[in-house]
Amino acid sequence: MAIKVQIPTPMRQHTEGKAVAESTGSTVQGVLDDLGRQYPALTERLFEKGQVRRFVNVYLNDEDIRYLDNLSTAVKDGDEVAIIPAVAGG
Repeated sequence: MAIKVQIPTPMRQHTEGKAVAESTGSTVQGVLDDLGRQYPALTERLFEKGQVRRFVNVYLNDEDIRYLDNLSTAVKDGDEVAIIPAVAGG
């Protein structure tokens, strides 16, 4: 099952410059775990103590996973996951 994962510009240095990576899994957690196996440096930038870092947002088909089943949200072939770092400032 191929899931496209959108990689934000600041994290592309860890994905060989790829803006989109393909990953597999049956849940968002599985997809991100597979992505981490392909690009190990991403794991520490995405997760802290097993949870998505506070300033990293993850979307499945334009829906924030926090309003779905979080990391347990099921995915299917053709879905798209977007990793979006939070932006702050004044």
